[in-house]
Amino acid sequence: GKSVLMNAILAVFALKDGDAGLIEADVNSEFQMDEFGLQNETPNNFRLVKDRSVRYFINSQAISKKNLNLIVGGYVKFLGSKDSGEINSANLLALLDACACKKSGSHGQNLAKFKEAFEQFIAVQKQLAQISEQERKIEELKEFARFEIEKIERVAPKIGEYDELLQIKKKLSKKDKIEELWAQAEQIFAFERSATEVLKLSGFESDFFEEAMNELRLKRESLSLDELENIDIEQILDRIEALSALNRRYGSAGEALATLEARKKELAHYEQIGFEKSKLQSEFEILKKQTDELAGAISAARKSEKDALEQLINSYLSELYMNGVRLEFKEAELNERGRDEIGTSIDKTDFKSLSSGETNRLRLAFIAASLDLTNEGGGILILDEIDSNLSGKEAMSIANVLVKISKFYQIFAISHQPQLSSK
Repeated sequence: GKSVLMNAILAVFALKDGDAGLIEADVNSEFQMDEFGLQNETPNNFRLVKDRSVRYFINSQAISKKNLNLIVGGYVKFLGSKDSGEINSANLLALLDACACKKSGSHGQNLAKFKEAFEQFIAVQKQLAQISEQERKIEELKEFARFEIEKIERVAPKIGEYDELLQIKKKLSKKDKIEELWAQAEQIFAFERSATEVLKLSGFESDFFEEAMNELRLKRESLSLDELENIDIEQILDRIEALSALNRRYGSAGEALATLEARKKELAHYEQIGFEKSKLQSEFEILKKQTDELAGAISAARKSEKDALEQLINSYLSELYMNGVRLEFKEAELNERGRDEIGTSIDKTDFKSLSSGETNRLRLAFIAASLDLTNEGGGILILDEIDSNLSGKEAMSIANVLVKISKFYQIFAISHQPQLSSK
């Protein structure tokens, strides 16, 4: 029964496959969900529905398993598998930074300055890479830009011109037929007077007929085909064909003109790319020096706190009847955390060689040390037989550490020993 409950809790957060057809959990905490188009409610409702496939919902809104993991990743911690979890270089560096910030406000300032400088450094580095790539095929890019500029300028399209020419083409194609039919229709005017008189003699109103004839006469007078006399139909057709070709390539005259301006700017950029590269290289060197200096200062502050962090983690490991951990600094390529990377070992044993029980106790020590340093945390901690194959005193040591952690976390634990439940 306990395993079924634990599996259900893990499954509804997409941390494990579930067997139930429906699982729901209400959580009285807020999550960062804006980027996924979700809003927090009180409480937030998590739901798993399993039929032909497994679907996940937050507050009745469907969400993918991947995005659900991103949302609850920092909130739900599962200590049941052989996974070092929180004990990675990034988290250890964050703890060292927390230690250093407590001692000196300048470390926090250096971290903020480094973050800003590194973002600028990466942006300039990307721009330089793009320019270097462009330089390798600059002539090809120039030729293409010139080709498109010449093609559009040769046609010189105007917005609305294509539709106007189509209308002229239609009129030209019907001009002869229109003139022929109007010549025949004009004969009706010879009978207009007779028709009016016969209507009056017959006792009918003739106004409607007179109005109709006047309207017909106005239509005839308003029709002007003289403007088409001097139009060169071949020239019109050639122009329509040229504009049609541009429309097929660019969509419309407006888009063709927008492309023309864009290509002119690109060509100007290609022509002065050497100057831009020189300017960026100077900026790159300045930022590189700045980030190197800040990374050096940050690294020195972290190293000065290494022993204190080791002692704090090891105090919990000692309480858990485990040997102490060693933190070892390694120099890494410059990244968003500086140049530091931290390796960890216990008695020269890599974490991969530890048993699952040892790994989970190490994770507990790390979580407890993190809470001591930051005095902040929260979420759900799920423990699956973390005290299996341990002696009574070792199980009790885990229970004592969990009491401290429970001030920040809601803890669910499966155990076949009495020590955890005794607390």
